Amino acid sequence: MEPTVLYLALGANLSFALGSQIFTHYARKFSSTWMNFFKACMGLLCFGITISIAGSWHDIPASWVGLFLLSGTIGLGIGDILLLKAFSQLGPGRTLIIFSFQPLFLGLMSYYAFDQTMDSRKFLAIFFFILCVGITSFESFRKDRSWQLGGIALALGGILLDASGLIITRYTFDNNPMVTSLEGNFYRCVGAVLFFLLLSRVRPYNIVEQFKSLNLKSKSMVFLGGFLGTYLSLALYLHAVKQAHLASLAGIAITGTLFTNILECAIERKWPSKYLLFSLIFFACGMNFLIF
Repeated sequence: MEPTVLYLALGANLSFALGSQIFTHYARKFSSTWMNFFKACMGLLCFGITISIAGSWHDIPASWVGLFLLSGTIGLGIGDILLLKAFSQLGPGRTLIIFSFQPLFLGLMSYYAFDQTMDSRKFLAIFFFILCVGITSFESFRKDRSWQLGGIALALGGILLDASGLIITRYTFDNNPMVTSLEGNFYRCVGAVLFFLLLSRVRPYNIVEQFKSLNLKSKSMVFLGGFLGTYLSLALYLHAVKQAHLASLAGIAITGTLFTNILECAIERKWPSKYLLFSLIFFACGMNFLIF
């Protein structure tokens, strides 16, 4: 993998790790749908301004724009709702440990969609990732007599939808090489915002009223979370997606998991539990099979 792609992915993971702490707090305070709608609007605004000032708009056939919108609806809309619900139940650190399944999903999808090969030996990583999920569930059971299977199912569902959105995005990029990653992100955010607007007709969640109820510090925090976790992380990640082997790129998610767990422990001012440490060890073993 080229160093530039590696640095882009590392920057995206660090940005998302920082943003996920803010997402989790306000998803618990209001709802995962509210937080996702806000960050999608934030991304749409930032990408639109950036392209208008520093980039250029390209003519794209409506059918390809539709695929970008579909990708945003699936990944940034439905998928992120499930992920933020998992964040609220499991915490961002443990949810992103389960996120280690994404390279496997992407590897399988990329094999059928783009003929990107994946070494069968790397499926040994599944064993270690299942251990991670088992330890995470057992820790919850020891703490509150619940296996948190619902939170784990939400995380896996969100991961699958996110991977599906990335496959659609990569396919659209491959067939429209003149389109920049900024434009791709803009259209994906449009798809997510349209989805949330339609959802609000069915289940209103009062985004404006709840935002007005926040004090100045909280308003600044949700803006910062949207900027880091949506705009900056997507801008860096989709730029890498345009040129990288998808399964290998997703494998760099180990850094995001480590960043998030370190930040979560620092914010909550506590040492990581022995279960979390064992999960990280098995996670590293699985990633070793996946990357090397």
